[in-house]
Amino acid sequence: MTSPVLSKTFSAGRSSVDAWSARQGTLIGTSSWIEIPQPMIDAFAAATRDHQFIHVDPEAAAQTPFGGTIAHGFLTLSLLSVMAFEVLPEIEGSVMGVNYGFDKLRFLAPVKSGARVRGAFTLTGVTRKSPTELLNHLAVVVEIEGGGKPALAADWLTLTVLAPS
Repeated sequence: MTSPVLSKTFSAGRSSVDAWSARQGTLIGTSSWIEIPQPMIDAFAAATRDHQFIHVDPEAAAQTPFGGTIAHGFLTLSLLSVMAFEVLPEIEGSVMGVNYGFDKLRFLAPVKSGARVRGAFTLTGVTRKSPTELLNHLAVVVEIEGGGKPALAADWLTLTVLAPS
């Protein structure tokens, strides 16, 4: 049984468990560019109550080495979900996907207000935790359009929960 929520959000098609597992070590795909405008940064600041001036005060932030406001690192990180829905296939038989955490996460370069970012996802491992659970290991790099360094690099763990067979 396919979850109606998942079938509406994944845009990269479907994959069997075996075909998904066979893709270990390969680049699964790269998402579209996502712009991070100041209103998005401000909304994230409001949601997280992180109003540090480098994020929300363009005049003060202009006096820093950043030359202007920058996105919160956690804002950039939170965009991984939408990037993943665009790039990663729905696993046949899945009833839900769960964020399982990170083995490694580094914020490598600031994302300036108005910049565009995209995520590149490489499947580095699939572990069968139980008959109904797949632990997926994804190496993710978030690139900044025109930037020399990526915004972040992470080893992301996701759990695919499968319907009992």
